[in-house]
Amino acid sequence: MKTGTPVRIDKRSVCLDEMQKDEGESDFHTFSFLSDERPLPQLPCWTCHTNERVHDVLRRGLPDSPLYNGQIQSIGPRYCPSIETKLVTFPDREQHPLFLEPEGVNTNELYLNGFSSSLPLDVQLDALHEIPALRDARIYRPGYAIEYDFFDPTQLRHTLEVKNIEGLFLAGQVNGTTGYEEAAGQGLLAGINAALKCAGKEPFTLGRDEAYIGVLVDDLVTKGVDEPYRMFTSRAEYRILLRQDNADQRLTPYAVALGLASSERIHRFEAKKKQIEELRNFLDQTTIKVENINKFLEQKSGTPVQSSQRLSSFLLRPEVKLAELLDETDFFVPFGKTFFSQEVVESVEVEIKYSGYIEREKLQAEKMHRLEDIKIRGHFDYMKIEQISIEARQKLTNIDPETLGQASRIPGVSPSDISVLLVLSGR
Repeated sequence: MKTGTPVRIDKRSVCLDEMQKDEGESDFHTFSFLSDERPLPQLPCWTCHTNERVHDVLRRGLPDSPLYNGQIQSIGPRYCPSIETKLVTFPDREQHPLFLEPEGVNTNELYLNGFSSSLPLDVQLDALHEIPALRDARIYRPGYAIEYDFFDPTQLRHTLEVKNIEGLFLAGQVNGTTGYEEAAGQGLLAGINAALKCAGKEPFTLGRDEAYIGVLVDDLVTKGVDEPYRMFTSRAEYRILLRQDNADQRLTPYAVALGLASSERIHRFEAKKKQIEELRNFLDQTTIKVENINKFLEQKSGTPVQSSQRLSSFLLRPEVKLAELLDETDFFVPFGKTFFSQEVVESVEVEIKYSGYIEREKLQAEKMHRLEDIKIRGHFDYMKIEQISIEARQKLTNIDPETLGQASRIPGVSPSDISVLLVLSGR
């Protein structure tokens, strides 16, 4: 497979005032649940575009591009194409967006997102200088492409251990993925399981309804890859359950059980969990009077109500925000606006407003868990089961799924094939 990276530009040589400035987010969210505030300032990015002059320079350089002169013949990432690929794939586009992103707080290095390239240095520079805001641009490093080998991930178990080489775990780009987070997630899971194996303990896996790492690994070992794999929310059928606001609630208990959670993390998790329960119980058990409801709705131009309601039911209305309700001391004695953290308020509000969808997805996940509980590896010689299709026999033999649930997700294995295996398994 192949992947690439864009040119790095010296910020001091760029006409930033001629580009659109895009400020970073400044709300309460942080990368870690352990952070109370952001230790670093949010830095802006800047947007500009290529033009026909840029495209002409790049087209003249295509014969010298390893991606197009035959030197590299591998498959690249579908969602991060090089600038050369964009020109060839979309020949009628007059411009393509580019995003200048700072590499850090204490550097002048800018990452030109959208301009991955394997073209010679002089071609990249000439093309960049045709962009008005980059006419005087100086660079630290040109863009470049690399080609790499990978192992077919269908050879792996869900623990990321190689099926026929005990004790060998593979993680990262070598499994046919692309992207930093994808590699980090696999490394975490493979490292956990390597340690557990050395300690003679049971392996650890995550389900598709528990974590995006679970979706990533299941996709890799069940479906394999024919291009560099990248994790998207659209690949997860239970993405309403896999929210960023509940990541700690989903996964911290596993970290505690595995001995990976620090005492600080455990303390903060338990404190947050207690606050969530306290606020949720209060909303479920407290009824507010009609006059208080309508007074609040009047400010929101909402439709008046005719009877009292529990706060949790009132919160289901789209115009009602929990943070605003917390300002209404008539409703929330003895609680006040600052009694609960913003994290807790967000988490409780999401759980209540989307409760119907969340419950429906939990039911779907429970149905799938029934198939996941049926172990089938080593139980069948698939090539001898004439009641299933030839394609299913071949795919099942090749993948050798651990469970009936995994078998149901293999491309080419139909619901009727699963029904046959369900009967043969005695369920």
